Amino acid sequence: MAEEERNASAEKLKEKANNYFKDKDYENAIKYYTEALELNPSNAIYYSNRSLAYLRTECYGYALGDATRALELDKNYIKGYYRRATSNMALGKFKAALKDYETVVRVRPNDKDAKMKYQECNKIVKQKAFERAIASDELKRSVVDSLDIENMTIEDDYAGPKLEDGKVTLKFMKDLMAWFKDQKKLHRKCAYQMLVQVKEVLSKLPSLVEISLKETEEITICGDTHGQYYDLLNIFELNGLPSITNPYLFNGDFVDRGSFSVEVILTLFGFKLLYPEHFHLLRGNHETDNMNQMYGFEGEVKAKYTAQMFQLFSEVFQWLPLAQCINSKVLVMHGGLFSEDGVTLDDIRKIDRNRQPPDSGPMCDLLWSDPQPQDGRSVSKRGVSCQFGPDVTERFLEQNKLQYIVRSHEVKAEGYEVTHSGKCITVFSAPNYCDQMGNKGAYIHLRGSDLKPEFHQFTAVVSAVTFIHDLYLHSVIFTGQPIYRQGRYLAFIYRQYTHTYI
Repeated sequence: MAEEERNASAEKLKEKANNYFKDKDYENAIKYYTEALELNPSNAIYYSNRSLAYLRTECYGYALGDATRALELDKNYIKGYYRRATSNMALGKFKAALKDYETVVRVRPNDKDAKMKYQECNKIVKQKAFERAIASDELKRSVVDSLDIENMTIEDDYAGPKLEDGKVTLKFMKDLMAWFKDQKKLHRKCAYQMLVQVKEVLSKLPSLVEISLKETEEITICGDTHGQYYDLLNIFELNGLPSITNPYLFNGDFVDRGSFSVEVILTLFGFKLLYPEHFHLLRGNHETDNMNQMYGFEGEVKAKYTAQMFQLFSEVFQWLPLAQCINSKVLVMHGGLFSEDGVTLDDIRKIDRNRQPPDSGPMCDLLWSDPQPQDGRSVSKRGVSCQFGPDVTERFLEQNKLQYIVRSHEVKAEGYEVTHSGKCITVFSAPNYCDQMGNKGAYIHLRGSDLKPEFHQFTAVVSAVTFIHDLYLHSVIFTGQPIYRQGRYLAFIYRQYTHTYI
């Protein structure tokens, strides 16, 4: 095929990919951008477009690689700088992102979106520099030490739920869910009480929680919920409220992205306090400071409560366990397996989890890694941890005498996916993720008798538009943080990277 013909065919493939992108079918968009690049590998636009599609699917490492390649082909291609900045921002590489945003703003000083993101990135860089400057080797003082919860006053006009003698009860939880459903705020005293208590409960747990199910007992495993409160309520409607006879395990990523992360996490923490032995929570990669700063939770907590309360949430998140083993046969974690062979359950038990996760190692892998169809390991599409193949899964299970693993961390069209010959299961419980992906949600039932997974799918209860039809949407903060205006909370259903920058 002559070069002119190849280029013409590549353009047709690009247009096909663009159409899939417009329909939010990002996987097919990536497929056809890739085919276009195979015919014309020197086209910066194709790399830039595929970079955006990778951003939409949270493959930040791949997105960064494509944006960088676009700039290698055309150093004046401004979209490339924008894409690379966005990728680095998503990976927490703020200084690198700032440099590229500066380039964009310099070339296009009237672009409001680029200027806003530059300002936000610059603010984060300065904040982190300040934090490093004041850091000391002394043990960080807990927020709890500075709280005087007992003397916090609950105003007479507050009509919402209150803890009974300082304790969570089933009535309180039912009242709380109804209160949150009406988009009302729990009093700060009650919220602080719950956070202090759940921190104490979680801090007593090991990094690897081990439970046993009797033959007749069943547990429900849920994946990411990401601030989608009404879908969380739907899970409880479909599957029953948590109880001693109806235990749950929520597998991380409770917050960020959605506008109701505070409501989700306080509801989950409430049930943890009510049923500490039968309601289980594991840490996800979004129960971390960097992610909360980038994807909305920090801003939401500050908008609804205070910066001090976010600091306490951060402390609590650090005590969330990293993995759970059921009947010594099924291992559950948010991300996946490890960058190196030889990791044992005992190694997981020994992890010091009370910290922000490192950039590598077992703790990072448990929160960040993903499965891949081919054997071996490869560089992560996310730019953090790794991807692991079926042979890696097989060796890990054999060494640790396990049957299979359950993880979350990835959007799946059907809400779940079974890979690696049935030995690696993904479950994702945020349907129509970010109000744009169109995916189903799912949860899993496991019975003690055979530990055979039983999948249950569900759809999003309602479009986000229903919740915000009577609210004026203010100009969007880059991080997707909720904001107040005229005394009313403005719900913003977070859509990252919607600005295509043409």
